[in-house]
Amino acid sequence: MKKTVLITGTSTGLGLTSAKYFARNGWNVIATMRRPEGHTELDQAEDTFVTRLDVQDRASISAAIDAGIGRFGRIDALVNNAGFGLFGIFEATPREKIQEQFAVNVFGVMDVTRAILPHFRENKSGTIVNVSSGAGVFTLPMVSLYCASKFALEGFSEALSYELSSLGIIVKLVEPGGVLTTNFGKRSGAEAAASAPPPDYAPFVSRAEAVFAGLRADRLASEEDVAKVIFEATTDRSDKLRYVATIDILPLVQARRETSEEQYIAFMRSRFASK
Repeated sequence: MKKTVLITGTSTGLGLTSAKYFARNGWNVIATMRRPEGHTELDQAEDTFVTRLDVQDRASISAAIDAGIGRFGRIDALVNNAGFGLFGIFEATPREKIQEQFAVNVFGVMDVTRAILPHFRENKSGTIVNVSSGAGVFTLPMVSLYCASKFALEGFSEALSYELSSLGIIVKLVEPGGVLTTNFGKRSGAEAAASAPPPDYAPFVSRAEAVFAGLRADRLASEEDVAKVIFEATTDRSDKLRYVATIDILPLVQARRETSEEQYIAFMRSRFASK
């Protein structure tokens, strides 16, 4: 029997590309999004079922899972992809935006995962792939809230993997960095434009933006590259937990994971220090 994956956030970006990648590789795909009305890019395929799922609406989560099972008989894997990033100085970020950041990137993942676990337990199998970020490994200024949400996702996923392993359910984390073709940065830029920081931050913001410009210039991966890693994490049958999905973040990941705390902090502070 063909296996079935449910993917959140498939209207654009990594979710859309991943849905196409799974379908091309022989999977049934439950492609979920907040507003499926008028979306035609995925709904022509026989093996792809497009339905509504808003990670902030628990009723829509249950309805999407039930509809997907009704269409294909069972679900074998969940890819928690839906998310967005706040960009800007913490002090200038409204509290309601902070709550939204966690509602989508953390609580949404938890709610979708909780809703599908009874089905996985009944099947005595299932794979959960949570799309994290390099910002869940190391931190950068001006994305403190995005980092906080992804650090929370990393901790949740690791601890959950221990809980579920005895039930035959596998948890994976995919950690991409900058992706050339995604629209992710456009929303982040729009969010930042809505909240200007106090003038005291101007010199620091200028230095930080120069660093980010360099990071953007180093982006080498495409959405297809990351979708391939998501597919690998879902299908490789290993007990590997974390997958670094783009090579641009390897120096920062290695600095975080392979050097001392003192070396890492000195390295990161030097990048944003006054010239």
